Amino acid sequence: MKLTYSLVITLALSAVPPIGFAKEPPHIKSMMGQTQLQGLGKLNFWGFHVYDANLYRGSAKDSQEFALELKYQRSFSGEAIASRTADEMRNLGVADTQATSWGKELASILPNVEPGQTIAAVYIPKQGTSFFFEGKKISQIQGADFAKAFFGIWLDSKTSAPKLRTELLGQGCPPPLISGAC
Repeated sequence: MKLTYSLVITLALSAVPPIGFAKEPPHIKSMMGQTQLQGLGKLNFWGFHVYDANLYRGSAKDSQEFALELKYQRSFSGEAIASRTADEMRNLGVADTQATSWGKELASILPNVEPGQTIAAVYIPKQGTSFFFEGKKISQIQGADFAKAFFGIWLDSKTSAPKLRTELLGQGCPPPLISGAC
C-alpha cells in the first residue's frame, strides 16, 4: 500500500511542470520567437510585495534578445514608476541629465498600474526596447544605451535589488548587453 501511495504521489508531481518552464507571454514570443524563462523573483520593499518579475532570454545560444516582465502587486502611477526608474538609473551611474530625460520620456508612456497588471520590456538589438502593458505594445525607445541603463536596474551587478537579480539570473549570466562576456 505504501509503495502504491508513493508511486501515485510521484506520478502526480511529475505531471506538474516546474515553475522554470512557464510559457512565455504571447507578446514576448511575437517579438523574440523561441524563448526560455531564465529566472523569476519578486521585489519586496519595506515588507511590501511590490511586483513579481520574470526574465526571458532568446533560446539560441548566442541570442542577444531578452525580456523582463513585471506583474505589479500594488497600485502605482506611471509617473511614479518613471521617476523611480530615473532614480535607479542615476544610482547605476547614468548622468543626471540623461536619466532625467529618459524619466520624462517614460512618464509620457508608462500607464498607471493596479495589482495584477503587467508591464513588459523587450530588447531587440538594432530595434531598441519595446514596452507592453497588459500584452499590448505601448511604445518603443531606441538605443542600446537606454536599454543597458533600463535593464541594468534589475540585472547590473550594482543593482539596488541584488536578491532579485540573483533570482532573475538563476544559474545563468546576464544578457551580453549588460555584462559583456560571462
